[in-house]
Amino acid sequence: MTTTENPQNGRSFLFVLGSSRADGNTETLARIAAQSLPADVTQRWIDLNELELPDFQDGRHDTDGEPASEAEEILRAATVEATDIVIVSPLYWYSVSAQIKRYLDYWSGWLAVSDLDLETRMKGGTLWGVTVMADREEIRADALRTTLNHTAAYLHMKFGGVLLGNGSRPGQVRKDERALRRAETFFLRDAPLARFPQQEQGQEPQQELATASV
Repeated sequence: MTTTENPQNGRSFLFVLGSSRADGNTETLARIAAQSLPADVTQRWIDLNELELPDFQDGRHDTDGEPASEAEEILRAATVEATDIVIVSPLYWYSVSAQIKRYLDYWSGWLAVSDLDLETRMKGGTLWGVTVMADREEIRADALRTTLNHTAAYLHMKFGGVLLGNGSRPGQVRKDERALRRAETFFLRDAPLARFPQQEQGQEPQQELATASV
């Protein structure tokens, strides 16, 4: 877990690393992209593999919920304090990794914490994605992109899109010149407000939490 802080700046980037391999291609690409951020922008990097975060247990309808673990408290505080959240996940079976999915599942529980007011605090923030995959057909990452876009849309966040790279063996993404060119300006773009497909067609979506009730 690393942090580069400058409290004078209004932007704060949280990079959530969700690879099952340390220093993998996706983290490499994310760090290359992060180099373009101005020096006065706060960066915080959290590797989910370094936190003992249990699987999410849905206790939203229980009267007495389980107390949050230390790992959950760290993640929750870092999430609500960031203006920009970057999901750094390799493409695993065409979507995000298990570590990232667990992290996003916790958002469901945090939405039910009244004094946290997660929905209000996330509104207007920006969600980004970085992924590297072995397949060269970028359409194969559409499910990952859809997951992040819909998550951002539900919370009325902006969505900066997904920085895609190609690679499998350690360090291989450094040979992907197209990904390296994209990385130079990826975080410097203006991110639009995320929208569900039906909103683009002029329909109002039904705001139902993605997590099923149990």
